[in-house]
Amino acid sequence: MTDGTRPELILASASPRRVDLLRQIGLVPDRIDAADLDESPRQNETPRLCVARLARAKAEAVAARTTGPGLILAADTLVAVGRRILPKAEDRATAERCLRLLSGRRHTVLTAVCVMPSAAWAEGRIVERLVETDVTFSRLTKGQITALLDQGDWQGKAGGYALQGAAASVIRYVGGSPSAVIGLPLFETAQMLRGQSFRFLA
Repeated sequence: MTDGTRPELILASASPRRVDLLRQIGLVPDRIDAADLDESPRQNETPRLCVARLARAKAEAVAARTTGPGLILAADTLVAVGRRILPKAEDRATAERCLRLLSGRRHTVLTAVCVMPSAAWAEGRIVERLVETDVTFSRLTKGQITALLDQGDWQGKAGGYALQGAAASVIRYVGGSPSAVIGLPLFETAQMLRGQSFRFLA
């Protein structure tokens, strides 16, 4: 992708969902360099502050080890019910607790995006965005929760579900950016990258 007129585009995430979303708008990262950070919320940290902090920390970690001209794209997504941050579901029991909590109620998905130049690219600048999307589940029966858990696409997902997976059949409202719920708000990301001289879908 690098053509001599712009730096490498480095995705600071190993998420295949984010790679697929970028491809959807005609972008393929030159390199993937996942920032392996502790993503635990800090004590008394609000969801908005937490997600913004993590996105920037991921970008900073990758920028610090990038020696050539590069533009780092980092993002973090979390699910919140009020001020409560739901965990990423790493086991079935956690996913079930999340689904029971989300059943029949509205929650917020927050995705923060940070674009940061490496030290070797002086023309770049740091740009950050925070996108909030409201999502409402229908009231779930015990059988529906079991079926969703059996699908297995909750693994590693914030809030224990994937909008692009089986949960789409029980989500009755999405107010905002569906791509942000999946992991990367495409409109905002495109605007951020175009502002850094990346041209695509011209």
